[in-house]
Amino acid sequence: MSGQHLADSAVTANSSGDNGPVNSKCSASLTKQHSYEQIDHAHFLANDIGSLYLNDRFSDVVLVVNGERFHAHTVVLASRSDYFRALFYGGLKESHQSEVAITDASVNSFKKLLEYIYSGRMNLLILQDEVILEIFSLSNLYGFTNLELSLSKYLRSNINVCNVCSLFSEARLYQHKDLIIEALNFIDNHALEVIQSEGFLSLSSEALQEVLNRDSLYAYELDIFRAVCRWIKANQDDEDPEAKIKVLSAVRYSLMTLDELLSVVRESQLVSSDNILDAIQLRNSLPSHKLKFRGQLKPNLNIAHPSQGAQVMQGEMRSALLESDSTSHDHERGCTRHLINESDGGIIIKLGDPSIINYIKMQLWDKDLRSYSYYIEVSMDLNDWVRVIDHSNYYCRSTQRLWIHTRVVQYIRIVGTNNTVNKCFHTVSLEVMYNTKEMDFVDIEKGLVSPKYNVATMAMNAIVIDGVSRSRNSLLDGNCKDYDWDCGYTCHQLGSGCILIQLGQPYMLSSMRMLLWDCDDRYYSYYIEVSVNMCDWDLIVDKTNELVRSWQLLQFNPRPVVFIRITGTYNSANEVFHCVHLEAPAPQALSDSTTVDEVEQSISNLQVTINSNVKKTNESVSSETPPTTVAETTTATAVAGIVDRLSV
Repeated sequence: MSGQHLADSAVTANSSGDNGPVNSKCSASLTKQHSYEQIDHAHFLANDIGSLYLNDRFSDVVLVVNGERFHAHTVVLASRSDYFRALFYGGLKESHQSEVAITDASVNSFKKLLEYIYSGRMNLLILQDEVILEIFSLSNLYGFTNLELSLSKYLRSNINVCNVCSLFSEARLYQHKDLIIEALNFIDNHALEVIQSEGFLSLSSEALQEVLNRDSLYAYELDIFRAVCRWIKANQDDEDPEAKIKVLSAVRYSLMTLDELLSVVRESQLVSSDNILDAIQLRNSLPSHKLKFRGQLKPNLNIAHPSQGAQVMQGEMRSALLESDSTSHDHERGCTRHLINESDGGIIIKLGDPSIINYIKMQLWDKDLRSYSYYIEVSMDLNDWVRVIDHSNYYCRSTQRLWIHTRVVQYIRIVGTNNTVNKCFHTVSLEVMYNTKEMDFVDIEKGLVSPKYNVATMAMNAIVIDGVSRSRNSLLDGNCKDYDWDCGYTCHQLGSGCILIQLGQPYMLSSMRMLLWDCDDRYYSYYIEVSVNMCDWDLIVDKTNELVRSWQLLQFNPRPVVFIRITGTYNSANEVFHCVHLEAPAPQALSDSTTVDEVEQSISNLQVTINSNVKKTNESVSSETPPTTVAETTTATAVAGIVDRLSV
């Protein structure tokens, strides 16, 4: 029987559905046969090439490092590194030499790198920090990108006081950003230990200035000055006088006491009398918030917590604010409060250390629909206060997500100015931090948050105050697909009422996006007003002279917004205005540039003047049959019934 016949028989037997012992053996045999079809001897290859390391067999070049000779193979070196490829096969003089001098490395470091070139392996645990740092430099020089990344990860995870300055210097030299950030963060968090270490003395003047100029180098200024004096003494033969002046100028003398300036600084004879007098004058004449303080930097960590040394210094029921459960609170427990009057100094919190912050998250008492007004001030000394948040003229509710320009803070004061229910201001919880995770999603305009994401959502504590819907906040639930004749929209009767939304806090807005009910070809007219206090309203969108449908992209001049009032004036199908979904601000992709969807929307809207609207209405009145389907009439009747029941 031919081989083809045998193969056909095997296929036929397989397709018969017989799973007996014979077929099982055949299947196992085929699996075993397939395993022999792939040969993987990569480990033999690695061992064979690795055996060439420091072996003069087939060697065609000798690398000389500080007098020590290493037999090597140009083809291996060139295949592993662009640097060596150019050196040996790029037409340079080294391509014709049997011996090549390596001048940028020590013997020990280059030997370890050469072993890595041949084997692809390197045991970092047996190497000293200075050797690893030198190999890190060589991997950058010779273009070993994978090795450089691996060494960077290792170094970032093994930073310590002894090696951080050397590591920072190397990272600066080769502009390795991740390593620079990790090193600087470590220096910030261990400032006193680092500036007193021997490694600190090895920094270049430029690297030292970069460290000293950071607000987050949190150490006592006198200790920083003494460390600079040590650095100058250790480097006086290597640095020019101009570099020493620049380093000394990075010290913030105005943060020192008069006694420290007159005794330690003056006696060092490194700082001129004029500079000392200038520092004294700044200290005595400027308000404290004008001084350039240093503070601890702990990104994305809530520092307004007892575990971080924070405490509430003023306010009723102080213990609740920094440790309370924000989900279980009432008038008598779970919140810190103060009376709203001119004599009450509000609620004061002291942070454990002067700290760099840009974000405050505060939850107001929110068991009903009340709104609060307030302002927040910060200080370094309890005397000079700077107002960083002023919501005293705005209505706010529930969680407040507040962004401020980055500054160093020791004390925080929260003062309530209004409560729509009574004369008491209640705060349930407080978080304070330097927020890096969300900082790219907001801007600060005129003291208010200008968000780059939708804040008209339940997650952001927005609510629907007025409007008819089967679900109170369906307008804000993020669902703009599941709606039909009976549900998924918010509405109001034309000629009476409106749809009213309250955002959690004031935002600086310049755009919105809204979806009108569009399960048929009906058209609407409407207008939108905004307010910050429910008293003063501004008209921002006027579509009363237009017929529009489906998605509405709305843009207007930037302004503070807390309340959004949408009032329908016309529906071509019935007497009810329907809105399915609202976003504020509009998505960035839509508001920043014209999109295909926007063009299609503009075409589908078929914007017409009110004259056309009147003409259609007149024709509809003179006709015997209204231009609505039975389903539309039934839906309109049902919605009108809901409105009637709500009014009852």
